Amino acid sequence: MSAAEGRRADAGQLEAGAPQPSALMDLLGVAAVLLDADGRIVLWSPQAEDLYGYSAEEALGQYAAPLLVHEQHWELMGKLFAHVMGTGESWAGAFPVRHKDGSTRLVEFRNMRLLDDRGDFYALGLAADESTLRELERDVALSTRLISQSPIGLAILDTDLRYVAVNPALERMHGISVKDHLGRHYREIMTAAKFGVPEAAMREVLRTGLAMVDQSTIVGHTPGDPDQHAWSISLYRLEDPQGRVLGVADLVVDVTDRYQAAMEAAAARRRLALIADGSARIGTTLDVDQTARELAEVIVPELADVVAVDVLDSVLDERRPSQASRDGPALFRALAVKAAYPTEAVEAADPTGEIAAYAADRVATETVRTGRPQLIAHADDTDLARIARDSHAAALLARAGVHSYLSVPLIARGHVLGFLGLTRARNPAPFGEDDLSLASELAARAAVCIDNARAHQSVRNAAETLQRSLLPRHPPHLPGLRIASRYRPAQATYEIGGDWYDVFPLDRDRTALVVGDVMGSGIDAAAAMGRLRTATSAFADLNLDPDQLLQHLDKITSGLEHYIATCLYAVYDPHRAECHIANAGHLPPALVRSGKRPELLDLPTGTPLGVGGALFETTTFGLGPGDQLVLYTDGLVETRHHPIDERLETLLDLLDVPDDSLEETCDRLLRELRRPDDPDDVALLICRTQPFTLDSDPPQS
Repeated sequence: MSAAEGRRADAGQLEAGAPQPSALMDLLGVAAVLLDADGRIVLWSPQAEDLYGYSAEEALGQYAAPLLVHEQHWELMGKLFAHVMGTGESWAGAFPVRHKDGSTRLVEFRNMRLLDDRGDFYALGLAADESTLRELERDVALSTRLISQSPIGLAILDTDLRYVAVNPALERMHGISVKDHLGRHYREIMTAAKFGVPEAAMREVLRTGLAMVDQSTIVGHTPGDPDQHAWSISLYRLEDPQGRVLGVADLVVDVTDRYQAAMEAAAARRRLALIADGSARIGTTLDVDQTARELAEVIVPELADVVAVDVLDSVLDERRPSQASRDGPALFRALAVKAAYPTEAVEAADPTGEIAAYAADRVATETVRTGRPQLIAHADDTDLARIARDSHAAALLARAGVHSYLSVPLIARGHVLGFLGLTRARNPAPFGEDDLSLASELAARAAVCIDNARAHQSVRNAAETLQRSLLPRHPPHLPGLRIASRYRPAQATYEIGGDWYDVFPLDRDRTALVVGDVMGSGIDAAAAMGRLRTATSAFADLNLDPDQLLQHLDKITSGLEHYIATCLYAVYDPHRAECHIANAGHLPPALVRSGKRPELLDLPTGTPLGVGGALFETTTFGLGPGDQLVLYTDGLVETRHHPIDERLETLLDLLDVPDDSLEETCDRLLRELRRPDDPDDVALLICRTQPFTLDSDPPQS
């Protein structure tokens, strides 16, 4: 290798290992000019050519004063030159110079004396454009003030994500001094796992150069500040004018107030949504248990991990005196229990449908006796012992991790019905006043619905008891007939109706069969039904034809406070094997003959009872041995979803199946034709003829 090649290789290695040049000198464009002791220019930098306009060829060897200074400034320049060269003191300041184009420019100088190895002195002048320098100074001053006085936290991190600068605002936010920041890695300061997200974002910004503005909101605290805060973080990459990556700027805005306001607004929206959901879902039926289940389903999991709905046993059983105002234990009946996930806390709750006694010092008892809610934000073992009905239940609550409890009374029309118990275990947040307000709102709505359902159930039970007491028992012996019957009240969500049937013997071995339906519901309808049944039995003893009997019933019904009723009245004569029947606006009976498809009897329909002045017709038809006559009310076949003709055809299809037992036929018709939510009650009466002689044994149904 030649010496030149070696020098070039050494230079290349030096260049490769040297740090990158600062862009600040390039930005300033610092010019260097060297004068000998006589004031002639002996060195001229490229920046000098840019600053003064003269090339090196034009400047070198020239006296500096005539070339660079207007004539009026020569004397001043001479004095400054002599002072620097004579004393060796440096001089700094702004001085007007003449540009090659004839203009005057103010230039910032730094002048100093130099000594070479032969003892000769030179004057070195370093100069930069004064306006450029002042602009840079203003930028630096402005940046410094903005950074130091800004309420926004600002940090500069190098490419290894180590702090190189931190402003006072960030120092306050972190609760860590500037000195303790510098040189430390970002994750050494922000140690929580959630700060891995902004760390990854910083690396992405360094890699791509794409800024992230208000992209990440972090909620947490720093080692120096235990209080919970929310920060909005913006990141951008720092580069010098040559594009060299210097690091990343981290702008941090404390948005705790805004975050809390947003969280409160979101919670308020959730509360309103939950109340709206509760308004739509709670009280869809007049069933106490269903209403309690609806309340529990609304609350879990939005408000509680586990919820229990209990009412005082005296509320559901009016024969029991109320325990709410007494000393001693209170008796509760559990209506609903629901959990967001499998938990032992459910086992600690009272089993639905069962009665549990709570001592006087229990939270549930205090809630119903005072009518005030009980909020236990942080429940310890002592609190759990007061919440649970016994020590075993308290241990289950502790193992389930229950840490917060809320008991809210169910109050309707000024009366305490029971309480709503809410627990939190997996949900780490304790119950607060907002939760209490929301639970109280839902409990108030549910309490009214439960009270309505309870009152309705009481009236319904009375009507059903009355109606069942008015329905007949089959006579022990009916000549030539087997009888089966059913009565099914409407479901618990509806009122008891006025459907009835009756069977009673007449003279000469005849049997009267009747089925009817008083329009309306409730106790009044049941009472009207009882009056018509009694009147029917009385008129039947007069041996009236069916049409005549219906005319008498029509007069009676006209006086029953605008009630109307439909009715079928039939008399079977076993001696003649004949049936005489008249219809008052009722659905036609079905006739089932052996070996033939069942059919609906074609009878004159007549008008309902209570219209007044109507005429009815009696129809006579024969009944052979084994023939069946099926009488029913409209609740068996009418629905909201199917045409009546379609349902009557389905009835005939179901009857077109041979059965040895009339009881099985009744059960099959009710099972196939009735729905759980059918809103009407049903009376069903089926008779089957038997061979008859005067000395025949009583038939067995």
